[in-house]
Amino acid sequence: MPETRKWQVRWQSAQRSAQRTARDAADAAGRSARAAAGTVRQAWQDTPRHTRQTWRLTVVSAATGLTVALVAVAAAGPWDSGQRTAERAEAAVVDGSSGEHHAAEPDRPAPSAAPVLPALGVRPAAGAGRGAAPVPTGAGLADALAPLLKDPALGPLRTASVVDVAAGREVFGSGQGKAAIPASTVKLATAVAALSARGPEHRIDTSVVTAGKDRIVLVGGGDPTLTVRAPQPTAAEQPANLRTLADATARALKQHHLTTVHLGYDASVYSGPVEHPIGPNENLAPVTALMTDEGRLDDSEHGPAPRDADPAGATARTFADLLHERGITVDGTPNGTKAPAHAQRLAAVHSLPLSSLVERMLTYSDNDIAEALARQAALGSGRPASFAGAAEAVHHALARQHLPLAGAVFKDGSGLDRDDKVSAALLSRLLLQAAAPDHPALRSVVTGLPVAAFTGTLSNRYTGQSAGAGAVRAKTGTLTGVNTLAGTVVDADGRLLVFSFMTTGTTDAVGAQRALDNLASAVANCGCR
Repeated sequence: MPETRKWQVRWQSAQRSAQRTARDAADAAGRSARAAAGTVRQAWQDTPRHTRQTWRLTVVSAATGLTVALVAVAAAGPWDSGQRTAERAEAAVVDGSSGEHHAAEPDRPAPSAAPVLPALGVRPAAGAGRGAAPVPTGAGLADALAPLLKDPALGPLRTASVVDVAAGREVFGSGQGKAAIPASTVKLATAVAALSARGPEHRIDTSVVTAGKDRIVLVGGGDPTLTVRAPQPTAAEQPANLRTLADATARALKQHHLTTVHLGYDASVYSGPVEHPIGPNENLAPVTALMTDEGRLDDSEHGPAPRDADPAGATARTFADLLHERGITVDGTPNGTKAPAHAQRLAAVHSLPLSSLVERMLTYSDNDIAEALARQAALGSGRPASFAGAAEAVHHALARQHLPLAGAVFKDGSGLDRDDKVSAALLSRLLLQAAAPDHPALRSVVTGLPVAAFTGTLSNRYTGQSAGAGAVRAKTGTLTGVNTLAGTVVDADGRLLVFSFMTTGTTDAVGAQRALDNLASAVANCGCR
């Protein structure tokens, strides 16, 4: 046999041998995999039901949290470097619009979230409708929550309410009708009142009007997010900017052949004291209808900061400087005044829709926005835009919706006033209204809630809690001796619930927060039937 032929035979023989070896290995691997799968299935079947629920929720929470984190980094919101825009992409989706991107044009209506809130990160089975998941029982929830309500870190007053959204009924309560200090969870009431009075598409104007031959007036409408900072080029939404208003005003003045003017400023749409009853505080600027960047004297965008004592005057002086940069001379120092009735408007800028302001307020517990929204509720109902008028407007708006207001007291819109009082039942009902299909105008109350371990005031909480992280969405409330938490959660069976937990008289703020977080995580981990 020629040498070449010998090598061909040997090569073909080696190929056949290798193929047989590969087939044998594949068959062995398949048998091993099937055996392992059978072992896993048997172990899963032998595992107690509550443990299987915990494993499921851990996987879902981890996947949900990872999705939220990745999308949030990729899609930055208008002012929060991605911490507000993307975390609720799954919170209210039917037509793909969840309400987080609002139109920049003032005449274009703001989109509303779809009326259904499926479980965060959980896709219902085909044909499954709203409320298809099993309903938790009061006894089951009591078994899970009652021991946690005995945590010694909680104060002597501790109340709770858990409501099933699809059924619209309370499934667990403990002292839920007792009025307690809400701290910042009162912002839920402020949000519902403002949205009810003004609507989610309402925008707040800041304008410049004429007041004589060479006089103009800068008129504040109460936009709490008016800024003088340079626009963020990557932001999908931009708050109203004083620079933009100066551009438009300078153009209009030049068209009228005016290059020197006297400037006044008008913040009279608000009435009453500008100082909160707690006095000067880095958590809140003087409450005025005209200010930029919340009167902050540093570069911060949220949280405590030193504040200007006269935000309206400072804004007018800044506006004068901006006009000067655009070729308009302002003669003298801007002074406070009242714009003439029916004055000609030269220029205006418009805030983001009220729904967007609500989201910002809730995500970061923004006190300045809260007080502004309370005054929008007052203006929308024909009341004075003051602390007293706003409190009356909030109470009136909630009463019209037949919400449980026994013992409720509203002294401010932010919750900084310790004289505020609400019940856990009221907080859970506010969230129920916002999540209900027949109240789409309130949807931003839910979409603005911080996400546990990821965004806003919950970004540093729920770490190490697989059940709550990424699944709990809640508004926090903290004052000395007061801790509250109210929000939404999807339980282990995929049922959407709203909850509120309140405690007063705490001496360990961190321990009390942890106790409240454990309560919310228990609801998330529960298929309590």
